[in-house]
Amino acid sequence: MGNGRRIAAGIAASAALALATAVATERADAQQVFDSWAEPFVIQPVATGLSFPWGMAFLPDGSFLVTERPGRLNLVAPDTGTVTEVAGVPEVYTDGQGGLLDVIVDPDFATTGRIYFSYAEPGDNGTAGTAAASARLVLDGDAPRLEDLDVIFRQEPKVAGGEGFGSRIVRGDDGNLFVTLGERNQPALAQDTSNHLGSVVRVSPEGEVPADNPFFGQGASRPEIWSFGHSNVQGADVDPASGALWTIEHDSRGGDEVNHNLAGHNYGWPRVSYGVPGSGSDPDAEAQGLEPAVYGWNPSIAPTGLVFYDGDLFPNWRGNLFVGSLTAQALVRLELSNGEVMREERLIQGELGSIRDVSVGPEGAIYLLTDHPSGGVFRLVPPES
Repeated sequence: MGNGRRIAAGIAASAALALATAVATERADAQQVFDSWAEPFVIQPVATGLSFPWGMAFLPDGSFLVTERPGRLNLVAPDTGTVTEVAGVPEVYTDGQGGLLDVIVDPDFATTGRIYFSYAEPGDNGTAGTAAASARLVLDGDAPRLEDLDVIFRQEPKVAGGEGFGSRIVRGDDGNLFVTLGERNQPALAQDTSNHLGSVVRVSPEGEVPADNPFFGQGASRPEIWSFGHSNVQGADVDPASGALWTIEHDSRGGDEVNHNLAGHNYGWPRVSYGVPGSGSDPDAEAQGLEPAVYGWNPSIAPTGLVFYDGDLFPNWRGNLFVGSLTAQALVRLELSNGEVMREERLIQGELGSIRDVSVGPEGAIYLLTDHPSGGVFRLVPPES
């Protein structure tokens, strides 16, 4: 989705979103029950006052990290909602959609203390590109900080402009990291594997290129690329049952996609689009070796944040995909069967405003980040939780 459209919508709806958040908080305090096809739930506020929160990740003690797009990383206490800024974040390019983006925690955090995060990295002459870094998180009382920072991936080339940075980080079952990217408003480059724009890349936690990457040793192609032909991939998760990578992406021509990302496959952007007729859609896409989407939305809902539910609090949702939406201000639940979307339900629509990220907490609650200058963290739990 174009940055100008999203910013304009956010400014116009600012007062309404603040009111919606207040109403949702009041309802949560009163334990108002929301209905769904499969599970009732209530919304609980966890933390407030965050500026455009973007990504979140849980630590072994139940506390969690939240990134803010303007360039801050925060440690949040789950019981009190206390927010403490983490020092040591690198310089971040914060124009448009650029900023501090996703964050994940090493599964061996208790031993390594390491986290991984993606961000828009400034370059020369006003350019920028998506980068991913690892760092050791030092939990030093009231002064948490990052140390031993190492940039493990840099998008090449860096280009000017504030659109299309992606980005989510997902750890595969083999321990390698998928980093999702956008095409930086350079759609033609998404079909060119000699650059990283419009692709999903795969690197080791140390930044090395796995030898089984599909373009490893393939001439001018960038060896980090896993899949290409993407628009702006802002949601990703690995299916806990199959280990397969799934992503969602904005289509700037009006439609959005859910994709099952396979090694070396071309997902068609900009040759294929779910957007407006005549926008460049190719009816012979599959015949030409382009991978079709699993599911799509037209008009666009601006999806961002995607997670498979594998918790215990909502047993009837297990195995479902949950997607946040900016423009529809919704939490979308997708029921799957054999890798296909069978039906869609919108659990929340307008209750909290634009939803930027969706995550499953260690206790099985579904956590949401709201995309707003004074955004917050909310969670879905069963009634009387």
